[in-house]
Amino acid sequence: MSIWEILSYNLGDNKIMPYGWFHLTFMGLTIAATLILCIFFRNANDKTYRRIIFIGWIIIVVLEIYKQILYTWYFRHYSWYYFPFQFCSTPLYTLPVVALCKNEKIRDMFTAFITTFVFLGGFMVMLYPNDVFGDGFVGIGIQTMIHHGSQIVFGIYLMVYNRKKLSFKHFLSSIPLFAVCCVIAIIINETMGTNMFFISRTINCPLPVLSSIYPLVPWPVFLVIYILGFSLLSFIVYSIAMGITKLTQKAKKKA
Repeated sequence: MSIWEILSYNLGDNKIMPYGWFHLTFMGLTIAATLILCIFFRNANDKTYRRIIFIGWIIIVVLEIYKQILYTWYFRHYSWYYFPFQFCSTPLYTLPVVALCKNEKIRDMFTAFITTFVFLGGFMVMLYPNDVFGDGFVGIGIQTMIHHGSQIVFGIYLMVYNRKKLSFKHFLSSIPLFAVCCVIAIIINETMGTNMFFISRTINCPLPVLSSIYPLVPWPVFLVIYILGFSLLSFIVYSIAMGITKLTQKAKKKA
């Protein structure tokens, strides 16, 4: 079999299951990759740091291109549902900014976004895969695990590498970027009739908890709840990271 035949092979009824051997293997690989970067490259020079991020970005871009080609071939037309601007697609656009941008303030804003919102999205999918294995393609299973796993890997690594910059102000800089992403998602939803970020005005949100809120409340209210909810969860993640960082620094001073 060719590589394409392997990657486009459909398991049919024997679909990849959440918390089966496939899922658990990639969870282990995600943990291993995170530990390697945080232990051996936490104090890397800026050039190495940027190179690591850039290589990671290239990997997920190549896999995303494969995904787009496969689904277009499978459905015999392009499905806007798979357009790469979901919540978890944002690393495709944010990682290269951190890797290539020379403006420190812009880099810090995108770094804060990756360490909070991007990390949170990847963590939620890895913890609750839901329907990411639903199509039964072996290649898509690999792609989705690497993509979402990379959100955890880079979310934690960027936080560890930039640990001296962690502050409430640093976190706040990520919220406007999240809001901009939501606006772009809304524009795509309204023009293409799809459900980017799962905040469509006409298509129900499939996410746990949120799926029971809309259409019980008006869409603008749902949108506010969505943005505030994810911002709160991201802040909790960020606060935990700041707490761990401070405890580590105190421990080092005492030693």
